[in-house]
Amino acid sequence: MAEIINVEVTYALPQRQELVPLRLPEGTTVRAAVEASGLLKKYPDIDIDGANKLGIYAKLAKPDTVLRDRDRVEIYRPLIADPKAVRKKRADEGKVMKKGGGSADEA
Repeated sequence: MAEIINVEVTYALPQRQELVPLRLPEGTTVRAAVEASGLLKKYPDIDIDGANKLGIYAKLAKPDTVLRDRDRVEIYRPLIADPKAVRKKRADEGKVMKKGGGSADEA
């Protein structure tokens, strides 16, 4: 009989987080866990082959990565703005950043 592993699949939205605990057979992949979670049906905008990246405990993982017991699979939403581009734009505009963000003129 195949061993059973416990994993969680999570998807964070701006206002809430979905966390689905699962018991799956040993050898299950990241893709299979996401499909078994039901989150793809609940949120059709998730595209694990395109815009959404996947990870295990904040480290990027490929969909064919085999899971271990107690892994947490994370579905990441695409960035709205590129942080590097935002910093470059701010620098081009001559704004000085203070600790915590915003411009230094506000202090």
